[in-house]
Amino acid sequence: MDDQNKNLLLATGLSMVVILAWFLLFPPPEQPVQDPNAPVATAPQSTDSPIATAPTIAPPSGEAPLPATDAVEAPRVKLDTPRLEGSISLTGGRFDDLRLKDYHVELSVESPTVRLLDPVSGPNPYYALQGWVPGAGLGFEDVPGANTPWTLETGETLTPATPVTLRWENASGLVFRRTISVDEDFLFTVAQSVENTGGTAVALAPYSILARHGEPADLKNFFVLFEGALQMSDGILEQTKYSAMTDLDMVATEGAQAVVQRVEQSGWVGFTDHYWMTALIPEAGTPFKSVVKYDAGRDIYQTEAVMPTINVAPGETKQVTMQLFAGAKEWETIGAYQKAGIDRFLDAIDWGWFFFLTKPIFAVLHWLNLHIGNMGLAIIALTLLLKAVLFPLAYKSYASMAKMKELQPEMEKIKERASGDREKLQKEMMALYKKEKVNPAAGCLPILLQIPIFFSLYKVIFVTLELRHANFFGPFNDLSAPDPTSIFNLFGLLPWAAPDPQSILALVFIGILPLLLGISMWMQQKLNPAPTDPTQQMIFAWMPWVFMFMLGGFASGLVVYWITNNVITFAQQYLIMRSHGYKPDILGNIKSSAKKPGDKKSSDKTDKKPVANSDKKPDKPQDSK
Repeated sequence: MDDQNKNLLLATGLSMVVILAWFLLFPPPEQPVQDPNAPVATAPQSTDSPIATAPTIAPPSGEAPLPATDAVEAPRVKLDTPRLEGSISLTGGRFDDLRLKDYHVELSVESPTVRLLDPVSGPNPYYALQGWVPGAGLGFEDVPGANTPWTLETGETLTPATPVTLRWENASGLVFRRTISVDEDFLFTVAQSVENTGGTAVALAPYSILARHGEPADLKNFFVLFEGALQMSDGILEQTKYSAMTDLDMVATEGAQAVVQRVEQSGWVGFTDHYWMTALIPEAGTPFKSVVKYDAGRDIYQTEAVMPTINVAPGETKQVTMQLFAGAKEWETIGAYQKAGIDRFLDAIDWGWFFFLTKPIFAVLHWLNLHIGNMGLAIIALTLLLKAVLFPLAYKSYASMAKMKELQPEMEKIKERASGDREKLQKEMMALYKKEKVNPAAGCLPILLQIPIFFSLYKVIFVTLELRHANFFGPFNDLSAPDPTSIFNLFGLLPWAAPDPQSILALVFIGILPLLLGISMWMQQKLNPAPTDPTQQMIFAWMPWVFMFMLGGFASGLVVYWITNNVITFAQQYLIMRSHGYKPDILGNIKSSAKKPGDKKSSDKTDKKPVANSDKKPDKPQDSK
């Protein structure tokens, strides 16, 4: 093999290592945040403003920054659905106690269920609340807010079949009601109404807020995953990480930093974690102001949806509806909500730069899992489908690699005859390639095709909820986590856990899947033409074992894919070599197939050889000296 081809193969082989290291050490930079609107004010605007501004959690009227009544001790409305449980506080009417029935913190069913929303008195306060911004002639004491003591007017327990209605009346004859309903999954509908029983017209604007105190306790801070605030504004998605929210350039009054988007037709705003999400979703066709805000003084991350100001005449009642999503980012569930009218809701899942690959790959993987019933087998089936789709493109590459493997002895002879003369070596190599009609660079195509697929599948396995706690077989009961087996516990036979994936011991005591990865990669490599340069031979010889240790800490589902890919590639190359008349063994040695006398096909192949052996020994390649 000529030096140019050897360098190309070497660069291709090492490119994966370089790309992985680069992404780990230098995550993609944050997109600059731009504010197309004026800064968010914390004081009420006049009724002439088309869209008012929601107050911060601490109203500017001087009230305490947090509700005066402890959320746990306040009266509550019980919440019980097939998939959710918790309660709603009558202080402020806040959604601040929500648990997901279908998901546990750990694999064990005895593990507590995932808590999504937490009251102020909890370890990680995270809640949603609704209210009204007063217009001209009204003060914050005249409208319901974070501390309002609501009463339960109708209903007892919030279920999909039984909505509840909260009521509060001010001293001026304004009666506020809040009717809350919930579906079978994760979507709440909150209808806020105001009835004017007084003698004066009023103007006010409804708002909804999501607030979380401090960064999430389980924040991953991993480059491949987005966690933070999402704003979908008329089809444009804006992402703001928690770290970026604390360092925004747009600064409003009282130190509140904000990103503001004015939405004309449809959109939503909220927070996304690894697997869970909350989002405020105004009615489609209603303009609103979408706000992402950070209160540095109180360390509160906040998103807001502020609706247009409405005028309510005496004797009149006005109502505004807002939806609240609070649950798991299940592909089918949020896909159904998107079909029902929530614009681009599936983009709440972080599909990444290769979204044009990750979306269809996951769709196929999900379909296979539904029909097979095992995510590990679904990954194997997906790999088979990908290899089948790519096979027409890869066939010529594998055939070329088989031919290059067969020409290895002749290339060694050319190298000996050149005796260090690089120009002569290049000339004779090119003549050999031309004579045998071989493209030495064609063998790189399968590797290059695998790189974007590898990253896309890695993204899918890491970010999608469906891989979380997904079972394969035996000890492999979470394909989103690294291999739980290890030499340390005799590959799962001993009753103790493998070393922590983040520890140094995990690099030494690797599991059975990384071992199979190294072996399968070594077998596949043996069928490829080896470089003639000793240094490059050593690098290629060590590469399977380097990848074995490097990928050992990756999600086991990804390692299953890589093993399957290697095995299928090995089988394809082996069969292609045999179809061209060569019999490779597991060590990569190739000999011509035995030709039966009178076999026309074999005779034709024999007539086309001696392959490139000008020393009159066409049927038996000579060993290099």
